[in-house]
Amino acid sequence: MTILAGSMLMGASSGASNAPLPSFTSSVANVSATQLAKTWRPGCPVGPSQLRLLHLRYVGFDGRSRIGTVVVNASVVTSVVRVFATLYAKRFPIHSMVPESNFQGKDPASMAADNTSGFNCRYAVTTGPKQWSVHAYGEAIDVNPVQNPYVFNGVAQPVAGKAYVNRRDARAGMAEVGGVLNDAFASVGWLWGGRWSAAPDYQHFSSTGG
Repeated sequence: MTILAGSMLMGASSGASNAPLPSFTSSVANVSATQLAKTWRPGCPVGPSQLRLLHLRYVGFDGRSRIGTVVVNASVVTSVVRVFATLYAKRFPIHSMVPESNFQGKDPASMAADNTSGFNCRYAVTTGPKQWSVHAYGEAIDVNPVQNPYVFNGVAQPVAGKAYVNRRDARAGMAEVGGVLNDAFASVGWLWGGRWSAAPDYQHFSSTGG
């Protein structure tokens, strides 16, 4: 594991909400099939050797500095680190950030926990023919799923996201056009799922737009 900046302590939180934050830190490590657990299986579009485990500082909803982990494709590591460095500097709050392997690869469970996540070898949620989600390539990240629900046929997923379906009522942790979160991803060329009019996916950002 290579520390890119500053020091890092897993599970740490430091400082009060109005106190100066420690310097942003990030690290990159290879990831094995064992670590990926049920988020990967033979036949997935990318293998463990194409993925990386990132440790990134983020600001919690309590204003404290924390360390989160996310699995992404090796090709997008630089972009993802840049995005989270921006979010950290601007104190954009994130509820939690652990790999979906912590939830046995069950995306609904990860969303219900308001977990920010990346890689998960699963199919896209679509009414058409089966196709891999961009998450199956490690080139998408879902941020604060409760504050930024997926809305299909007017129903919010996760259920707690119902309180955030009204996007005109801007609150902490939400994705907004011209907001900190959207602008951070846009700065590296990633696109937002909230632009989908039929079934907006407000949590979803991807390198491909899918």
